[in-house]
Amino acid sequence: MQTPSTVQLYDLSGKVAIVTGGSSGIGEETARVFARHGASVVLCDLQDELGLAVASEIVTAGGKGEYRHLDVTQEDEWTSLVDDVEAKYGRIDVLCNIAGISRGIDPATGKRTSMDLPGLLLDSWNQVMAVNSTGVFLGTKLAVPSLRERGRASPHGSAIINLASVAGLVGSQLDPLYSMTKGGVTLFTKSAALEFARKGYRIRVNSIHPGVIQTDMGQQTFVSRARNIGTNDVDEARQIALLTHPIGRLGTPTDIAKGIVFLASDDAAFMTGSGLVIDGGLTAQ
Repeated sequence: MQTPSTVQLYDLSGKVAIVTGGSSGIGEETARVFARHGASVVLCDLQDELGLAVASEIVTAGGKGEYRHLDVTQEDEWTSLVDDVEAKYGRIDVLCNIAGISRGIDPATGKRTSMDLPGLLLDSWNQVMAVNSTGVFLGTKLAVPSLRERGRASPHGSAIINLASVAGLVGSQLDPLYSMTKGGVTLFTKSAALEFARKGYRIRVNSIHPGVIQTDMGQQTFVSRARNIGTNDVDEARQIALLTHPIGRLGTPTDIAKGIVFLASDDAAFMTGSGLVIDGGLTAQ
């Protein structure tokens, strides 16, 4: 008998999913959840050691997964990935554009840069825009032909899920550039959904909007907030963030991964151009 932790709510058997940002955080958990629901997962990232470990753990647990190095900002790497996945599996059913960053790296110091507008470096702007915006564009553009073919063969079409944020719905006091990129992802999702529907591609395109999630990127939010309130007390900043979530806790990668697997499943067959908000009530206020 299956235990509650192993019960499959959605049947993704036979489907092939590409998950970017799959070495850690939301991407890692999404890859694991997809595999538990029967999908073959190709998880992609720049963190090769971590990604290989995640893929190995998926296989050891009885799932189907492999790791591929991918810089989402490079068109040639996307082309190679899509070609290789098609050659090996003969299909791509789901694309999850999850890879993202909240701030750039100063090439002179190797440290994370400030995202305050007066001091925002152009290099930081270009780095965040490249990963969060260009990466989503390239993945969508280059996976569409394969997704279109699978959509024609599926009763409910294929699926793209883009990781946006509540910062793509309301302004962020901490990261204006991050808000800009995630707002762009939000509207790009809707526009792509409408274009593909108009052309009869049968590709559903939806976005997902987390609140503050307990990941490395979430920790960066606490550090930024602590600096902005002038205390450098990260624990106090975390408590302030917690108070903005009426549900009484911060989110976990699993909370978001479950939403993503829903959007990829046939249970979301009538959803396209939508934004699924999973934020503990943050934007309800």
